[in-house]
Amino acid sequence: MEAVMNQQRKKIHPHKFTLWVAIASILMMFAGLTSAFIVKSNLVGWRDIEMPKVFWGSTFVILASSLTIQMALRSFRQREMKSYRMLIGATFILGIIFVALQWVGFTELWEQQKITFKGVSGAGQFLYVIFGLHALHVIGGVVVLIVLFAKAFLGRTKTYSSVPVEVAATYWHFVDILWIYLLIFFIVIG
Repeated sequence: MEAVMNQQRKKIHPHKFTLWVAIASILMMFAGLTSAFIVKSNLVGWRDIEMPKVFWGSTFVILASSLTIQMALRSFRQREMKSYRMLIGATFILGIIFVALQWVGFTELWEQQKITFKGVSGAGQFLYVIFGLHALHVIGGVVVLIVLFAKAFLGRTKTYSSVPVEVAATYWHFVDILWIYLLIFFIVIG
């Protein structure tokens, strides 16, 4: 009986397993896109991209949101629901600010540097596709934060399973790390 219990404890929760499979798939997609960007950037007529300074502010915001979601997870595990509600709310607000700063940065790229979908080089197409896909993943994370926030205030917690919060935190850290990778990639390669 004890051997069965030990074996069950070692199994990964199905939601966590699904998240890790999704993360692996997303990583492969971004690896392919950034590899294609490198190949394409060596062609004649390629136009280098200068990243707007607002992206540094958005990087700070998403790093802060990673910290707040980790603190929210800790608070949830310790059954400190008042602190959890405040921290999950702060993470949600920081996520919205990140998305807004990204919008400002891409508007600046579009207007000031004339990085658009048109043109022979393809810099704009790659840039907007890669960052647009990242934005979709961040927006998906914000939707999850809305659900967690709503459940924190409206739902009744019976089992106190931390799995949903753990999955959300892991995903949020992933989009954070992915953003940092993309920013560094485009600063060095772009």
